[in-house]
Amino acid sequence: MISTTFETLSLPPRHQFEAWRDWYSSLLDTTVSTSLDKGFAARNEVWSLGGLTISRGSAQAISSSRPKALIRRTPVDHWVLTVCKRSTVALSTRNESVTVQPGIPYVISLADEMATVKDDYERVQFYLSRDTFMHIGSALDDARGRPMETSAGRLLADYMLLMVKNLPDLPPDDGPRLVTAVEAMIGACLAPSADRTANVQVQMDFTLMERVRRAVRAHLRSPSLGPDKLCREAATSRSQLYRLLEGEGGVAHYIQRQRLSESFVMLCDVSNALPIGRIADVLCFADASSFSRAFRREFGMSPRDVRSASQAGLLPVPPVKEMAPMAVHYFADCLADL
Repeated sequence: MISTTFETLSLPPRHQFEAWRDWYSSLLDTTVSTSLDKGFAARNEVWSLGGLTISRGSAQAISSSRPKALIRRTPVDHWVLTVCKRSTVALSTRNESVTVQPGIPYVISLADEMATVKDDYERVQFYLSRDTFMHIGSALDDARGRPMETSAGRLLADYMLLMVKNLPDLPPDDGPRLVTAVEAMIGACLAPSADRTANVQVQMDFTLMERVRRAVRAHLRSPSLGPDKLCREAATSRSQLYRLLEGEGGVAHYIQRQRLSESFVMLCDVSNALPIGRIADVLCFADASSFSRAFRREFGMSPRDVRSASQAGLLPVPPVKEMAPMAVHYFADCLADL
């Protein structure tokens, strides 16, 4: 999908914040406490999908507000769903003030007066038009101004970040289905029900699976990596974890395949001089023999063969294993039935 990008670094430092302030001037009043002569590094990328606008941005510390005068001048009443990857947010709206931690989503309405204070930040925002998202309007209104510090809220935050990561690779004609998918996911996370959860189970599973992937990658070299650690790291139950990884051959098999894939990369790295036995030990295999047997079953060649080929300049290519028939492996798969 095609995005529009606005950034300030191409401008002279003393004009950077002025340009950023003008970019947002129809929606927000913005101020900074630092000297304008030092510059203001900021970037915003926007995808417009018809009733849904998705924004990914980063900037230095800033204060923003939407006072009554600006609401009267630009009477936009979209809901805005925001999650910051870093920086806490001091949010004031509807006569309440809260602090929102990184990774926690929150909802505001542009029809309300509001103010935020942020340190240097990265954030993702979904601008939701009332006409397009009217079916979940009551849930969005009820959520205004409150950090979504629930497991469903954190799942929604991960979904938002994962969506933005994958947006550039989606074709433009996926736009309408994407809007429908977003509405269903937000509704299921804000106001869960059996029907809503069933309608977005594929999206929820894909988001949870991404959490599991990250957790496994982060702890590949830890002997304690197993179901208990994965449940804690991915914030999921043991039954959900087993269901997610059933198509991968189970939890232990999935972890072993990831470790074998890492060992393949290490053996292909000609600058890596670790003995094969040491690689097996680092990646938590019982011994070099069991590692070599598992490696050959997975790749059809021995660790020694892979290292020798790499050192000879003949980069080996691991065979592609057939995937489980109903598994979700790409973000676009989440839109298939919508």
